[in-house]
Amino acid sequence: MGALHEGHASLVRQGAALARDLGAWGCVVTVFVNPTQFNDPADFARYPKTLDVDLAICQGAGAAGVFVPGVEEVYPRGREEGVPVLPAVATRPGLEDRHRPGHFAGVCQVVKRLFEMTRPRAAVFGEKDWQQLQVVRAMTGMLGLGVEIVAGPTVRESDGLAMSSRNRFLGPADRRRATALSRGLRAALGASTPDEAERVMGEVLGSEGVEAEYAVIREAETLTRPAESVGARWRALVAARVGSVRLIDNGAWRPAGEGGVRAGRE
Repeated sequence: MGALHEGHASLVRQGAALARDLGAWGCVVTVFVNPTQFNDPADFARYPKTLDVDLAICQGAGAAGVFVPGVEEVYPRGREEGVPVLPAVATRPGLEDRHRPGHFAGVCQVVKRLFEMTRPRAAVFGEKDWQQLQVVRAMTGMLGLGVEIVAGPTVRESDGLAMSSRNRFLGPADRRRATALSRGLRAALGASTPDEAERVMGEVLGSEGVEAEYAVIREAETLTRPAESVGARWRALVAARVGSVRLIDNGAWRPAGEGGVRAGRE
């Protein structure tokens, strides 16, 4: 959605390399600030729009082209039409779906339209928006769109904060406090159970006066609760407001002693 940074550039580089491996024409970046996935109009109004900088970043990262459609091109019949049936991972987990109602309807709507308009063989999505990655992957399979969804690892600042277009709105004090999200994920790796991991994450956030919207352990693909899952892959996910800025982060998690990896560093 524009306001690109090094995290996005890493996805473009990954896409360009994938295009070469597939013998495809190249990596095309779509830049479109999608109005249908903002549940808060004020959030949409203040979302940064930096197209000239975005184009330079795309060129430097090896994009073969950048597609910047207008709203009337993406939604020629109106914004409310063409929303596909949402997969369970978009409606049941009680994570982003709970705190941003309507968000994934907008995500699925626009991703489906952009796939129709660009007809890619593969598409790269960042792991930082972990639930979104699972939603897009599930929707693509449900609709038989024939697009391979490839995950790109989260890129972080030197202090561990996950790169985000929203970080620019953090003042110096809140910028420091925001590292509690990644520190909480790392601290959870010392926990032996999901309940303990969730408690540890909450304590780290609380130590900085950051109140979590959620700080949970879920099955990595379906995002169901551990008691509801039979899978062995887990994800720690956290969302919190730091000042007026809402941030999310996540990382792989395993119970301590089972060969867990550093959350958020994979």
